Amino acid sequence: MPFPHIIFRRAGLVELDTATVDPVVSSPNEVVVRNRFSLVSAGTELACLAGLESWFQMPGTPGYIAVGEVVARGEAVARVAEGDLVFTYGPHAGLFKIDVTNRWGGMCIRVPATLRADFAPFTRMASIAMTSLRVSRIELGDVVLVMGLGLVGNLAAQLAALQGATVIAADVSARRRETALACGVAHVVDSTAPGWKDQVRDLAGRNGIGTLIDATGVSSVIEEASAVVAHQGEVILLGSPRTPHQTDLTAFLRRTHLPPFVDLKGALEWRFPTYREEFVKHSVERNSEVIMDLLASGRLRIEPLYTHRLPPSKAPEAYAGLRDHKDNYVGVVFDWSQT
Repeated sequence: MPFPHIIFRRAGLVELDTATVDPVVSSPNEVVVRNRFSLVSAGTELACLAGLESWFQMPGTPGYIAVGEVVARGEAVARVAEGDLVFTYGPHAGLFKIDVTNRWGGMCIRVPATLRADFAPFTRMASIAMTSLRVSRIELGDVVLVMGLGLVGNLAAQLAALQGATVIAADVSARRRETALACGVAHVVDSTAPGWKDQVRDLAGRNGIGTLIDATGVSSVIEEASAVVAHQGEVILLGSPRTPHQTDLTAFLRRTHLPPFVDLKGALEWRFPTYREEFVKHSVERNSEVIMDLLASGRLRIEPLYTHRLPPSKAPEAYAGLRDHKDNYVGVVFDWSQT
């Protein structure tokens, strides 16, 4: 049976195509989902489109954030039922299958009735951001600097504030800084301005920056911003570094080994198990459920970040906008009812 799907035909070429998908369950752990909304993860998907991710083969269907309706499930699946609206790591496709035992792509949990279906895909980006909080030592009264105010960085800043921190967020884009203020971030700084680090230090006051969360993935930014981190502070890599950067590594590492004793931590979401485990407090599943509650209650704001709801036929326009007009294209959702 043919269903629409977005395809990266080759580097730089995005198309809407059809593929045959058998809507019948083929294994006991399988769930068949009819897509309703999928969200673009701009950083990773643009890297795939540019041919920079070796694990993504072209032609291929991108995407790993989808909310849809369960149309069938295998006999071993107990978490969801037919007719449930579920949050998944599914692709940009009209119909897809998920093996719920798959460590990397098996996420499939119910969406609360109190949460708008088209808001639910933002759970993934917020749970990615939440990993930076889970690995941190952020406590009530701490001061946190977030570098980069794209979707993930903005959500990390909001979550740090919900954890009790005073948040300073820096970005090169005036539009993104304005959006952060609209989302309730306390302080924003233009990271291209001369003396921006002094401005950060002034805002941080006597406590200094206890935690730096980098959401840019740009190694030069990480190196420069880490200079403002206070004694016994921490630098958390939320964005994935992808491009080479030449520097004096010894000088950078001495800040960890010697005073000011700054810790360096990675915050990739996969450091935690996918589903709950008896002797592990955090999991991607638990983080996702916490996020959905925050979204449903309005404590985590996505309206200023939700810039586009498009039919999948507009996929070429969407990826071009995310690549070339980053200030205007931030949260891009494909509406699969429009196919």
